[in-house]
Order: sequence, then structure tokens, then C-alpha cells
Amino acid sequence: MRDGRLSPGVAIGALALTGATLAATAPPPAYDEPRTLDIRVAPGEILRVESSGAGRPVVFIPGLLGSAYSFRKIVEPLAREGYHAVVVEPLGIGSSARPSDADYSLEAQAGRVAAVLDSLHIDDATLVAHSVGASVAMRLAVEHPDRVARIISIEGGPAEQTGTKGLRTALKFAGVLRFFGLGGSIVGRLRSGLEKSSGDRSWITDDVVDHYVAPFHEDFGAALRAYRAMASARDTVPLAPRLDQIHVPVALLVGTAPHESGVAAEEIRLMSDSIGQFRLIQVPGAGHWIQEEQPRAVLAAIRDAN
Repeated sequence: MRDGRLSPGVAIGALALTGATLAATAPPPAYDEPRTLDIRVAPGEILRVESSGAGRPVVFIPGLLGSAYSFRKIVEPLAREGYHAVVVEPLGIGSSARPSDADYSLEAQAGRVAAVLDSLHIDDATLVAHSVGASVAMRLAVEHPDRVARIISIEGGPAEQTGTKGLRTALKFAGVLRFFGLGGSIVGRLRSGLEKSSGDRSWITDDVVDHYVAPFHEDFGAALRAYRAMASARDTVPLAPRLDQIHVPVALLVGTAPHESGVAAEEIRLMSDSIGQFRLIQVPGAGHWIQEEQPRAVLAAIRDAN
């Protein structure tokens, strides 16, 4: 989907977001703050992981400009409901390590997420992935099927490389950072990018933008080198011909409001034709950042899948 339009002929399913579905039926249990883990998956490759709650595993994979922070509206409610919510920030994303000489292909990222799940003894997880993170989740389902029970993609299709429009946007921001520093210019440009890719912009506050810029503060040089390495990374085995090897349910959430980024209609058709248990869920009024704009839609999809 781009600019909120779907080509004719794409079958979709509707998700009812009723008050009865979303209402709490009992006082929420006590909630402990997320546990932050740094998990080494290879020499020089350490992934930042946030773990909350206990019970049925739900594993989140952010996109290029996301982090554990971008799922904050989802993680706490799930942990209170008896889920084990785990956010895995891929190499080069969020607060994970950013080695410049690493393999940043999507298949390598899927292998690292599998290593994290192995270290945490997680099998049959619900994977919730945003943007290009969805391609990592799909590769994980193909290459490590025992780890995946179902996939919920938020505005993410079967990308064949990390060098997407989102990455080019990130590199544009990084170029601004290099010349102007972490001041008002980059914050304004990042905010503008978030606004253009959102349907409901009310979530984009000064505090939220500061959190999205924060990973650049940690080590700008390393972040820039990692993004450049991602832009040049190439996967050796295409995903598209292997989509029919995904034997778990896949739900794709797309926002119906006109917005930048998102999933192309041809990618939706490919998923619908190739994945046996595929469902398209349209989220009215939302854009690319559904977990920020309408987190209850994501929560409803997770609850419905479980």
C-alpha cells in the first residue's frame, strides 16, 4: 500500500475493534519495568533486548528508525495480560551494536534474531514486526520454523534488501547530522518525515521525537557507518520464491490514510498469492506507524492471533 491506495483484486479481511474486545475485565496485575539484556550473537555483535512479563512469547522486531521505545504502547499491556513481550533490536538498530564490517543482509539479521530466541529458550513465538523488520520475520519463519508460531506485520512486506526508501531517508537524516549536529535541523527533518508517513500525527510530540533521535546521540559516527553498510548489503537467497514455505498465519496491518512509506500493492498481492494463511487487516485513519497511532489495533491483532 502506498498513499493509502490498494489496487483492485486484493482480498482483505476486517478486524472489529469493538469496545467489548478491548475493554479490561479485571484490574491489571502488577507490572515490572522491562529487563534490558545485551546478548552477544557473534564477535563484536551484541543485540539490545528488552524483556517484559512471562507467559506466551510475543517477539517484536522494529524497523530501521524504530527501537524498543516504538513498541512501548504495546509491551506493557501485553505483559500485564500474561504475555512474555520481548523486543529484539537488530544489529545497527536502536541501542544494538553497530560494527561497520558486519553482514547487514536481512538473512543475517534473521539469523541473529534466531540466536537471541535460542539464548532465551523461546519457541513458537508470535512475531510482531514493523516495516523492513517484517522481512526479517518472514525469513525467520522460513529458515527457523520451530521458532515462529505466527507473524503480525505492521506495514511491512517481503523486502529483498535493507536498502529501502526508509533507509535512504535515514541516511538523508544522517547526512544532516554530520554537517549540522544533533540540533534543531535534524529534529525538524525527522519530525517532518514522521508526519508525512503518519495518518494521525497527534502522537508526534517533542518528547517522542527526542526518543527517536536518541540512538544517533549514542555514537553518530557508528550509526552512519552501519546505515551505509545496510544500504550496500545484499541477500544471497531471495525471499519472494520462498514465501510459500511460510506455513504459519501471517497478518498484515496497513493504514488506510494517505501516507509515505508502507507496503506496495504488488507486495500485498504476492503475499496473498504465496502465503497459505494470509490476512490483510486495514486500520482506518492510520499511516505507517500503526503501533504509535493506533496501538489498540496491534493489540487486538495479537490477542486475536493467540
